[in-house]
Amino acid sequence: MPDQDKKVKATEKSTDKKQQGVTIRDYSDLKRLLCLLNVQSSKQQLPAINFDSVQNSIMKSEPAVRTGGHRARGRWHESTEAVELENFSINYKNERNFSKHPQHKLFQEIFTALVKNRLICREWVDRAPSLHFLRVLICLRLLMRDPCYQEILHSLGGIENLAQYMEIVAHGYLGYGEAQHSVDKLVNMTYIFQKLAAVRDQREWVTTSGAHKTLVNLLSARDTNVLLGALLALASLAESPECREKISELNIVENLLMILHEYDLLSKRLTAELLRLLCAERQVREQVKLYEGVPVLLSLLHSDHLKLLWSVVWILVQICEDPETSVEIRIWGGIKQLLHILRGDRNFVSDRSSIGSLSSANAAGRIQQLHLSEDLSPREIQENTFSLQAACCAALTELVLDDSNAHQVVQENGIYTIAKLILPNKQKNAAKTNLLQCYAFRALRFLFSMERNRPLFKRLFPTDLFETFIDIGHYVRDISAYEELVSKLNLLVEDERKQIAENVESINQNKAPSKYIGNYAILDHLGSGAFGCVYKLYHPNVVRYYKTFLENDRLYIVMELIEGAPLGEHFSSLKEKRHHFAEERLWKIFIQLCLALRYLHKEKRIIHRDLTPNNIMLGDKDRVTVKSFFRTSLVARTVRHLPMMWDTWVQSLGWEDLLEKEMQPTPVFLPGKSYGWRSLVGYSPWGPKESDTTDRLHFFKNFYYLMFVCL
Repeated sequence: MPDQDKKVKATEKSTDKKQQGVTIRDYSDLKRLLCLLNVQSSKQQLPAINFDSVQNSIMKSEPAVRTGGHRARGRWHESTEAVELENFSINYKNERNFSKHPQHKLFQEIFTALVKNRLICREWVDRAPSLHFLRVLICLRLLMRDPCYQEILHSLGGIENLAQYMEIVAHGYLGYGEAQHSVDKLVNMTYIFQKLAAVRDQREWVTTSGAHKTLVNLLSARDTNVLLGALLALASLAESPECREKISELNIVENLLMILHEYDLLSKRLTAELLRLLCAERQVREQVKLYEGVPVLLSLLHSDHLKLLWSVVWILVQICEDPETSVEIRIWGGIKQLLHILRGDRNFVSDRSSIGSLSSANAAGRIQQLHLSEDLSPREIQENTFSLQAACCAALTELVLDDSNAHQVVQENGIYTIAKLILPNKQKNAAKTNLLQCYAFRALRFLFSMERNRPLFKRLFPTDLFETFIDIGHYVRDISAYEELVSKLNLLVEDERKQIAENVESINQNKAPSKYIGNYAILDHLGSGAFGCVYKLYHPNVVRYYKTFLENDRLYIVMELIEGAPLGEHFSSLKEKRHHFAEERLWKIFIQLCLALRYLHKEKRIIHRDLTPNNIMLGDKDRVTVKSFFRTSLVARTVRHLPMMWDTWVQSLGWEDLLEKEMQPTPVFLPGKSYGWRSLVGYSPWGPKESDTTDRLHFFKNFYYLMFVCL
């Protein structure tokens, strides 16, 4: 035992001596570097660089410098300071807390000397060899991983000088090809600006220096590491509204869309995140529309990477606030793609990388390895999937403000798909699940605001839950307004939850047919009505008839299933949203309606007699279809001069006299003040009333005249 104790003590003494030796050597090296840095520029010997082969020298030196590896011997005639700078970058490449290091005072003095005597010394910068200056940048980058040194850089005025130098290097790199060590210089400088921008209070320093303009220019860089460095720095800057506004003033969107269309997955991920932040600015959203960004963004929805998908979907949420863009998203198939993501039948991948970790990896030359090696666990994938589904619900919520979009969501079984997300599941992450339920309820509530969808919802919820659902109100975006609804749902007993789950399944449009009639499968009962005569019509703006057949003493009529919503629902929807029909849209609808009436009156000799807004369907791109021909009648004879008789009727005839004419003009009914519908031709479909005379027909005179031109 005594011998063993002696051996242990001897080992400890040996270790202490080694550590002491390392500490002394470190101190000596740091002191020597500090002395070299304190030499004034005018007294410093800076020999020129000699090349055996310029091209080969650059190519071989860059990887070693970037990774902190050994320098190529025999190719450079370097000063002692350059050698000491390289040794510093090798010895301290893994150090991050310089302010807590035993030699923290020396580190601070070295950093101050690097800034004052090298970075902001114009004379030294102009005379220094390219590789020497690169090593200064590398040492600054390593030291600035400690936040304490970022404040020192600002106080010494180093940020402005660094921004100016980055602009010069970037100009040469982008305009005249790759200059000596330009790629490594830009990678290190973009890293420094990313570290500065990572702190909210420091972002203003970056924009004040003008560095954000150079970073935007670097988005056209050919080198992947330079591009990623610029994207990482800009993404950190764009977290602040003030910086975001300044970045959005620059011509940035075209380059971002090109990267999203053509570059690798990691570049697309970072670009999508940057664009998501910038889309908070109106002018950026307008540029996305101008440069036809919708198809580019929708093409990315086929990706299986959760972080990329999440950023892209939130971009769609913001740009679809523009009505034209919202329609464009539907035309390009965006609604179907979002619903496909919500169905959860895709296998997603992701990673744990953050802006900070990616920035460090990019500067060290190992970003691709980091990006590909940090796979998430199944639980983490599930939580990220919930976040993505919540984003999809948010996008659909904005899209269904357009009635045609809302109709397509319903037609694509969207109510069933979204309703499944509200069902509670105890095995899932509670916070993430509750948030997803709130987003799903909000999307359903927006769909409920479309009158024709309301019968579906009555089948979904029990009475008290349905009352809470209704009480939220139409088009309420505040997500917290749906928390009470989620809470009530999650507190229901098991039997009530099962009943809601069964109700959800009952609205599934892909369920098995309820029965068969002849060769036709009956999927759902859409509605009931009464009819008299049947006429076979064909016109692009008139509902099509296909065939009739008898089955069990019942007559069945097979007709076109019209995609869209009634004009009356559009009126109600616009009123609730406090929107108005654009004049161009009104004319488009009116002309199609006139063409349909001309076909009926002139070619088929048929009067509709019930042309209400609910019998005029608006489909994709406002395609008009006239339906419900169950009160039609054949025209006995045509009164040719009705348009010329307009003023005579208004001035001399009462409503009873007008109704006694052999042929009444086709009524077009709009909402009345106190009852049912009011006709554009001056009477209701149920007969005249005294209140009709109050408004008369002068408001609709031109409308009426134009309709008769079509006869």
